[in-house]
Amino acid sequence: MMIENYVGIDVSKLSFDVFVRENSAHKQFKNESVGFELFTQWLKKQVGHSLNTVLICFEHTGLYSLPLAMFLETGHIPFAMIPALEIKRSLGITRGKNDLVDSKRIAEFAYRFSDKISTTKLPAADIRKIHSLLTLRDRLMTSMKGYTVSRNEMLRVMQKEDIPELFSSYESAITSLQDEIGKLEQAIKAIIKGNEQLRSTFELITTIKGIGFIIASFLIVYTYNFTRFVNWRKFACYSGIAPFEYQSGTSVHGKTQVSSIANQQVKRMLHLAAMTAIHFDTELREYYIRRQADGKSKMAIINIIRNKLVARVFAVVKRGTPFVDMKRYAVR
Repeated sequence: MMIENYVGIDVSKLSFDVFVRENSAHKQFKNESVGFELFTQWLKKQVGHSLNTVLICFEHTGLYSLPLAMFLETGHIPFAMIPALEIKRSLGITRGKNDLVDSKRIAEFAYRFSDKISTTKLPAADIRKIHSLLTLRDRLMTSMKGYTVSRNEMLRVMQKEDIPELFSSYESAITSLQDEIGKLEQAIKAIIKGNEQLRSTFELITTIKGIGFIIASFLIVYTYNFTRFVNWRKFACYSGIAPFEYQSGTSVHGKTQVSSIANQQVKRMLHLAAMTAIHFDTELREYYIRRQADGKSKMAIINIIRNKLVARVFAVVKRGTPFVDMKRYAVR
C-alpha cells in the first residue's frame, strides 16, 4: 500500500486531536461516534481522496482509544496503535506538551517509521470480551486480597468476639467478592466453550502442566489466540522473559538479563506457571534441581522454565496436538 498522507492523533478521555502532516491541518473532535464520523468527513476533505492511502497513527491508551480503533477497523481505514513508550523514546529530547503538539509529533513518528509500522488488527470480539472480564477479575482479586490481609492482621491483635460487627463485615465483603469472581470465571468459560477456535486452543494448551484456566485465558487474550506473534521467541520478548546481553567494548560486561520493558501481567502469570510446573512436571522439576546443583541462581532457572513453557504452548498450538509428557514413557 502506497502511503500519501500521515495522520497523527492524540487521544484523550473526551476528545482527540488530529494533525495531517502533509498540509499541517489540525482539528479536535469529540471522542464518540458522532466525532468519529465528523473526523472521517473532515479528513477526506484534507487529503482530497479516499482514506485507503492514509496512515493514521495514535497511541494505545486502552479504553480511550479502543472506540476509535473499532470505528476505523469497521470502515476498513488503515491505522496503527503504537505503545506510548515507543513513540516517546523515538522523539528524543522534547520540551512542553499539549494536544496539538502531541498529535503533530505522532504524525511525524508515522512518517519517519512508516517502513517499520504495521497496521493494527484488533482481536476478535470474543477475545475482547474475555480481556474485559479478566481485567475486572484482577481488580476484584486485588480488593479481596486487601480485605483478607486486613482481616488477618486484625485477628493477630484481637478476637472475633471483641468486635463481631467488624469481622462480620470482613467476611461478608470477602464472600461477596469471591462470588463475583466465580461468576466472571464462569462467563469466561462460557465464551471459550461457545467459540470453537478458542475452545480448541484452550484444550491444547491446558494439557501442559503449569498452564491452568486463568493463565490459558491470559495467553489466548494477549496472543489474539496465537495469531499476534510469529513465534514463541517474539512472545517471550513481549513478556519480558527473553534474556539480553549487556556489554559494550572491553570495559562493560554486565550480566545477561531480561528487560523491564514488558507486559508485567503476562510475566507474573508465566512466573506462577513456572512455579506450578516445577512441582508437578517431572522433567522440569529434575531440570530445576540439576541446574541448582550446578550453581545456577534460582531466578535464572525459573526464567528458563518460563521460556520452556512458552515454547511448549506455541508448539502444541502450531501442531494442533496435545502436549505429551515423554518422561512418563521413559524406560527406567
